[in-house]
Amino acid sequence: MKKLSARRRHPLAALVVLVLALACTGWLYAALAPASKAQADDTAQSLAIDEGKKLYAVGCASCHGTGGQGSSDGPSLVGVGAAAVDFQVGTGRMPAATSQGAQVPSKKVIYSQAEIDQLAAFISSLGAGPSVPTEAEYGPEGADIAKGGELFRTNCAQCHNFTGKGGALTKGKFAPTLEDVDPKHLYEAMQTGPQNMPSFPDTTLSEQNKKDIIAYLHAVNSDETNNPGGLELGGIGPVSEGLFSWIFGLGAMIAVAVWVAARTAKAKKS
Repeated sequence: MKKLSARRRHPLAALVVLVLALACTGWLYAALAPASKAQADDTAQSLAIDEGKKLYAVGCASCHGTGGQGSSDGPSLVGVGAAAVDFQVGTGRMPAATSQGAQVPSKKVIYSQAEIDQLAAFISSLGAGPSVPTEAEYGPEGADIAKGGELFRTNCAQCHNFTGKGGALTKGKFAPTLEDVDPKHLYEAMQTGPQNMPSFPDTTLSEQNKKDIIAYLHAVNSDETNNPGGLELGGIGPVSEGLFSWIFGLGAMIAVAVWVAARTAKAKKS
């Protein structure tokens, strides 16, 4: 009996029990503990990519190819980035109709923002590109409206005119109006250069420059903005203003000259 009792109380038995208890505790913690933020983000991103791939297969693959490589009906999407997807789909330009004119116009958006985010996640997985900007990047805080006006007139007014009302281009194309456009989409358009528009990366127009331009457009197109010059004539610029002056100013001078001549002729007859 003494020998059996001694075996049961061997010092290693307690150590083995302790090791087993620690192992079970660690296994239970690993199984039941919440995932880390990084793991949760990775899982959410993977799910978004999978859902985006399904949406892409239904609405985009027929033109852009099953792997985003492009085709005769649509350009490659490899490397365009999430910002391009958010702009094109978020403004209704995509999906486009099968038969297009000179330019794809904006139209009613058919995807929810959650679905747009999923599409963007899938396209981003095909190749790195500009990401969707945050409100801190395009918001009004810290913006210089005067500087934005200067930058807009230098880089944008040639197509969109001085206050962003839009204008005609060659071969049936046009620069769309920038009134009532979401600031995020304005920023994305400058980032990605959709359709006929050139892109303005941070090396050309910095993040602050883009913020200033967006603030300027909001200021000149706000309903609360009063035009100190009076009638704005559509905000098209000096061409329309000059034409207005020629037509009405010169017309008024001709009318006065005719009136004076008629009065003079009548006076002579008298």
